[in-house]
Amino acid sequence: MEIVHFLLEFLKDPLTVIQELIQQYDNLIYFILFMVVFVETGFVIMPLLPGDSMLFAIGVIAATTGQLSMAIIIPLLIVAALLGDNLNYFVGHKFGELIKEKKKILFLKKEYITQTETFFEKNGGKAVIMARFVPIVRTIAPFVAGAGSMQYYRYIFYCITGAIIWVTSITFLGYFLGQVPWVKANFEKVVLSIIILSVLPIIIKLFKKKKGTEIQS
Repeated sequence: MEIVHFLLEFLKDPLTVIQELIQQYDNLIYFILFMVVFVETGFVIMPLLPGDSMLFAIGVIAATTGQLSMAIIIPLLIVAALLGDNLNYFVGHKFGELIKEKKKILFLKKEYITQTETFFEKNGGKAVIMARFVPIVRTIAPFVAGAGSMQYYRYIFYCITGAIIWVTSITFLGYFLGQVPWVKANFEKVVLSIIILSVLPIIIKLFKKKKGTEIQS
């Protein structure tokens, strides 16, 4: 229960949680944040870690307190995202056929692989970059890319590009907006807005799917 409570607090208020971790662990915070990004992107069964809001909070802390160094944290988290994605890709490559045969393992279904393959074919490699900015999808997408038909040499180019854009854009957004008094005073509202914007594509897709089903029926 304690770890569930911790994760809920991390999702709700990553700024406070990270500051408390800094007070408790000092420079080990870099390793902790590295592992959070690595686990979120590398373990397909752990999609609910606070990736976007955590990056934003890191930027805010770096700007307002100087307890985190942007020169260290950005390359470190890019590497974490790349290692996680590659682990996820090769696990998907290894077990993708098993899911197709059994049709479902845990919450992963054969149809998810088929739908994501179609999404990759429709949007090309940019789909890998787009997936970075959507919670849950950024965890599942590398696995499905490995389980599907996307060749590694093609995947890795967009994987690197996406990791760089994702980490730098959101962290620097937090760095610059974190110096705005209103943002500091209303951080929880800002985090909630980031989460809503992140999951909006999923909500829109589900709404369109439901509407399409109703029309067909």
